Amino acid sequence: MKKLVTILLLVFSLSALAQEKTPVTEADYSNNSVEMADVMRTEGKIYVLVGIIVIIFAGITVYLINTDRKISRLEKNLPA
Repeated sequence: MKKLVTILLLVFSLSALAQEKTPVTEADYSNNSVEMADVMRTEGKIYVLVGIIVIIFAGITVYLINTDRKISRLEKNLPA
């Protein structure tokens, strides 16, 4: 029964739309400016955003390295 419900929910979720479909016009292809990035760059906020992203990735990397070391240590201590 659980499998059937899961399959039905998956099928129904495929037909759900997150956004309305809007047609792509020729003006969309010729748009070369990103207003939000330009505003953030002029106000100096883009560097804060880049800094936060770097800190998050560094934290994830350190966490993964520490976890790998702990797992390696546990594997060495296991009896063969």
